[in-house]
Amino acid sequence: MDLFSHSWAALRTAIAGLRDQDFGRPSGCGGWLVRDLVCHLVIDAQDVLITLVTPAEGEPTVDAVTYWSVGDQPPTGDDPLDTLIVRLAAAYGEPGLLKFHLDDVGSAAGRAAELADPDARVGTQDQVLTVGDYLTAYVLEWTLHHLDLIAHLPDVAGPPAEGLARSRAMLEAIAGAPFPASFTDAEALLIGTGRRAPSGTERAELGLLGAKLPFVLG
Repeated sequence: MDLFSHSWAALRTAIAGLRDQDFGRPSGCGGWLVRDLVCHLVIDAQDVLITLVTPAEGEPTVDAVTYWSVGDQPPTGDDPLDTLIVRLAAAYGEPGLLKFHLDDVGSAAGRAAELADPDARVGTQDQVLTVGDYLTAYVLEWTLHHLDLIAHLPDVAGPPAEGLARSRAMLEAIAGAPFPASFTDAEALLIGTGRRAPSGTERAELGLLGAKLPFVLG
């Protein structure tokens, strides 16, 4: 619960400090500018709010790791939902309006997470999981998108070390194998999810795991 709040607050703080011109820079998400990424985070925050007030009965069907569906093709920005995000982001016009909306909805999502019972069960995407697992899964979401945010903004602060480490552990659980110890947590996440291609040396270190890449999470 604390790591969710810490990771989410760090991402929102980084966005709050962006200059207007930064919103027109590319992000680490294929086909998306920074403004598109921020618009996606507004929708993410809405999803968190909706899920936390959607109680479910029965045993959990997924946990923080199995919550994720895994593909092998990185997004290009051409998916209908992705293109909708681009149109929505453009409709804001001024970056300040987008910042305000993220701060408004994002703060509410953060407060709701802090007030939630980690043992309660919630439903989302036809699955049941505990609030604790749901929020832990979102640590990976926030961390990956924080890396997307700073992909072309090197002066912007990156995600917290604790979030990077926990996200790497989750990705390794999804992959069924550890990434090389020589990889930093950020490198493991970027290469593992197809956000960056491994160098020749990195691919050699990956060994058999390299043949399974990327793990595209949805």
